[in-house]
Amino acid sequence: MDEQTEKSPPKQKAVTPGRSIDIYAAQCEKCLKWRKIDTQELYEEIRSKILENPFACEKKEGISCRDAGDLEYDSSRTWVIDKPGLPKTPRGFKRSLVLRKDYSKMDAYYITPTGKKLRTRNEIAAFIDANQDYKNAPLGDFNFTVPKVMEDTIPCGMSGRTPKRSKDGLPID
Repeated sequence: MDEQTEKSPPKQKAVTPGRSIDIYAAQCEKCLKWRKIDTQELYEEIRSKILENPFACEKKEGISCRDAGDLEYDSSRTWVIDKPGLPKTPRGFKRSLVLRKDYSKMDAYYITPTGKKLRTRNEIAAFIDANQDYKNAPLGDFNFTVPKVMEDTIPCGMSGRTPKRSKDGLPID
């Protein structure tokens, strides 16, 4: 599970049937309850520092480990787990994650402040070179590592894996 224990993954995101992220959540290191995180920006801040500053219920105002969790990890939605320590998306840009139709994995994109979708590190470098207003956006902060789809939450009938194919394109059992 991307350098984390099965017992206590520090971060998770929930994915809707529309295949985009609708809820950001973090798991308390102490009580293991899931807490909703209000914004993508706050979630990315928590995720970027989770290794040195683990999430705890008390980080949410008015919440403690004695309170009921905000979410239950179950198959009522598809969950994905993000790798801890990924950098925050640079200011003005937005990281977009989309679940593939076959639930096999997610794809990561960056949306520029001008609304352009960038799919590769080379496209990001070219955009920054062409738009000097964003020259302070560190290339290392654009990370295409995608969350892992939690197979036990994939809807029935969806494999979660892309079938292997032979050289002629036929599925292999």
